[in-house]
Amino acid sequence: MSRPVIAIDGPAASGKGTLARKVAEAMGYALLDTGALYRGVALTMIRAGADLGDADAATATARSLTATDIDRLTHDPDLRLDTTASGASRVSAVPGVRQALLDFQRAFAANPPDGRPGAVLDGRDIGTVICPDAAVKLFVTASVDVRAKRRFAELQGRGEKPDFADVLADMRARDDRDTKRAVAPLVPAVDAVIIDNSDMSPQQVLDTALAVVREKLPA
Repeated sequence: MSRPVIAIDGPAASGKGTLARKVAEAMGYALLDTGALYRGVALTMIRAGADLGDADAATATARSLTATDIDRLTHDPDLRLDTTASGASRVSAVPGVRQALLDFQRAFAANPPDGRPGAVLDGRDIGTVICPDAAVKLFVTASVDVRAKRRFAELQGRGEKPDFADVLADMRARDDRDTKRAVAPLVPAVDAVIIDNSDMSPQQVLDTALAVVREKLPA
């Protein structure tokens, strides 16, 4: 990588997205939520009435998305719906989809926009596949019960009326898909620092992450 890259991976509702944003702000780095790319593919398919289980259709959708499309989709409120997230977990298991989005992610990491001195990428396979040479690799996680409670509260905050048992079952199903998929399964990189934030406050998580970053990226 020509500029420092911080890879932040972890399962759904682990808090990695919030942490990535805060780390990027603290370091002045560009931020890429790679999960938004897969959500964008899923949302595009859902709106087109396409079958999320159709690997060829998912691959074609991923290949058709332009940088402009991705920018537009990342600002679409429907991108954060739980149905979109579940769809993203399904299409992300398709090898053709992952390959189609690989170059976009690597290009962002190698050449952060706006002249930023480095990049933060968060997702499922940043430290293992997208940026295996990242200067800093963090794997953020929490127990499935804690993550389900977070997602449940998030959905309630949007005015929805979720059933906790359904949220927990969906979380477990997504974990199973993400960790057992044939291509780029969700696993910590061998040199990643694991942060289990089940019993940590957001500030404690940020302090821990920044301590690792500053140790590995001395000024």
